[in-house]
Amino acid sequence: MRLALRFAARSDVGMVRAKNDDSAYAGRYLAVVADGMGGHAGGNVASASTVLDLIHLDHDGHGGEAGTHLADEIQTANSLLSELVGTSPQLAGMGTTVTALLLEDSTLQLAHIGDSRAYRLKDGVFEQITTDHTFVQRLIDEGRITPEDAEVHPHKNVLMRVLGDVDASPELDLDHFDAAPGERWLLCSDGLNAVLPDRVVEQTMREAEDIREAVDALVDMTLAGGSPDNITVAVIEVVDADDDGGPPAVLPPAREAAGERDDAAERPAETGDTAGTGDTDGTGNTAGTGNTAGTDPAETASTDVEHKGDLPGTAIRADVIREDLLTRPHVLVGSAALATETGQIPIVTQRTTERRAAKMLMRQSDEDLAEDLEDEPPVRKRRWLVPAFLSLLTLILVAVLGFGYTWTQTRYYIADADNRVAIFTGVPQRVGPIDLSDLYRTTDIPVSNLPEYQRSQVRNTLPAASLQEAERIVGDLRSELRAVSCDPVTPGTASASPRTGSAAPTAGSTARPGPSGSAGPSASAMPNRSASASLAPSASVQAGTASGSGSPTVDCGGTGDE
Repeated sequence: MRLALRFAARSDVGMVRAKNDDSAYAGRYLAVVADGMGGHAGGNVASASTVLDLIHLDHDGHGGEAGTHLADEIQTANSLLSELVGTSPQLAGMGTTVTALLLEDSTLQLAHIGDSRAYRLKDGVFEQITTDHTFVQRLIDEGRITPEDAEVHPHKNVLMRVLGDVDASPELDLDHFDAAPGERWLLCSDGLNAVLPDRVVEQTMREAEDIREAVDALVDMTLAGGSPDNITVAVIEVVDADDDGGPPAVLPPAREAAGERDDAAERPAETGDTAGTGDTDGTGNTAGTGNTAGTDPAETASTDVEHKGDLPGTAIRADVIREDLLTRPHVLVGSAALATETGQIPIVTQRTTERRAAKMLMRQSDEDLAEDLEDEPPVRKRRWLVPAFLSLLTLILVAVLGFGYTWTQTRYYIADADNRVAIFTGVPQRVGPIDLSDLYRTTDIPVSNLPEYQRSQVRNTLPAASLQEAERIVGDLRSELRAVSCDPVTPGTASASPRTGSAAPTAGSTARPGPSGSAGPSASAMPNRSASASLAPSASVQAGTASGSGSPTVDCGGTGDE
């Protein structure tokens, strides 16, 4: 069974805004809703440009690559917005949400970014399919607030992801779903959710007899509720392609398709959603500037972009786009319809313009498009740039390495060389196989004889800023060595040996009286000689003992260098 889409869509400026920044397209195989943001000359341009960049996908010949084609074309639309900002700086900061469905065979491909939404009613189950890329939704996902709190949060309109002048490669939510006849999908901008709760939306989708009735009911209820924002709704129903020819291709009046009324200029200055930043007016929005009273909103938004002859490239003619749209059933609403009717199509570069026109009108492959553009002068490739750049980098690297090595050779340090204090030039490091130091001179100072602290310093290397400082450090180490080696022996360390002590008893015995109680001359002379004889050897022993009991003699020589 071949499947197709039955569709209905409507957009309205709402009760507060001065212009409509929403755009939507629905056809036999494609439906897309975009909600623009970025000020009086940005939001409608962003949404209209994006929708018009996608309408050429509305066919069934994608060869099984519909999902890839949809994602690629949305990324391309983002690039076109960046080019547009480059040629028209006054559009800086503009962006748009995108929620799109593309049908191929019996599969619906979904691509989504921003806070527009997609709902599905299938087999009696109504559910929200997309997830809002907003600050409050992130808080909900993290469990920091409840969905009820999000409805009244002051930053509920702050967007975290959009297309446009924000991200060079935006992250899209991509998915695919099996399609069956009878299921309905609702694509809408956040203007609907700002007024109608999900339960009312669900009830309307269930009770509406046809999709046109559902669209009108949702928009009318939103307007009755005050509609502080633009409101855009697209409802599609999956049907058997052979049983449904689809509505005819009709282009309604531009202002009617955009949902704008004559009293729009009398409304207050509008506000716009903010991407990635907090609000400034306490309502979650950042105040915009609005349009001038009595001026066509689309003209105000795009005149500066379209009619500057000095900008690069040319605009796609509005009548060409209208002719393409009339070739197939569809409905185009919002600022995209107004831009198509008035001819205010955003200007981009020449090549991008030709690419867009070719794909919309002929749906050519990239190969065919390249053949059509072969008469363009080829871009001369500057093959010398890469070698020149690499050569420059090599020269810079060699210069840095040479300078670094030269600097290291102006440094000195003290270290251990075979248990001798030595002076080295350079730094004590290696770069691969290259040693950044050389031995300058070895001294005769033994490292093992140094005090423990100085020995540790030498073995860990002592840096010196110059050769003179290195020599001074060596002199200090030599002084430390002499202080240890030449410390004099402390007097009185030698004491009388036991044999020396025996001299006293020997001398005393010669003085003891004899048995008769008196000592004669002979007797007294003998003891004295004995005492003298016994004392001489004792003195000699004492001197020898004294000399042997002190510290071992240490040679203090060796003051010269090798």
